[in-house]
Amino acid sequence: MEYMENDISRELIVRAGQGDMKAFEDIYRLTSGFVYNVALRIARRHAEAEDITQEVFIKMHAALPQFGFRSSCKTWLYRITANTAISRCRKFSRESDLAAKYRDHLEVEAQETPAAADENEKMVGDMLAKLDDDQRTCVVLRDMEGLSYDEIAEILKIPLNTVRSRLHRARETLLEFARKEKTL
Repeated sequence: MEYMENDISRELIVRAGQGDMKAFEDIYRLTSGFVYNVALRIARRHAEAEDITQEVFIKMHAALPQFGFRSSCKTWLYRITANTAISRCRKFSRESDLAAKYRDHLEVEAQETPAAADENEKMVGDMLAKLDDDQRTCVVLRDMEGLSYDEIAEILKIPLNTVRSRLHRARETLLEFARKEKTL
């Protein structure tokens, strides 16, 4: 992950919240790739991820003056990005074609050919397309982004047991899909 929590100082956030556009541009520069990647993993379409990224930064800019440091900036950005992506996917009622990579398929070997990497990504996308939006989001945040169950619960503003339940059901669905694919 290219974005690290210590990249954004409290001072920079405060200055941006007070209307300092240079500070906001610095935040954008430090986090836009991170936001785009999370959005892409949830929405799976580059154009949609670009729109989500733009919407996230519009929301962030409007909300920065009220940012009270009750959570980390990283958690706040995850929350805004995940919620914006989910809302857009639901709003347009399109079948989400999520391209997140599940834990077993995350690390593409350095010697893996581009064709094999594309095939792997397609397979993972097909698997994750079997999940509902809530399950996919939990899988992306846990298995792609490496967040803890507590962090996911905080980001999505849901109980910890709901996170566990969604991940459990998602993994059962993915295992069943994988079993069916092997029998074909």
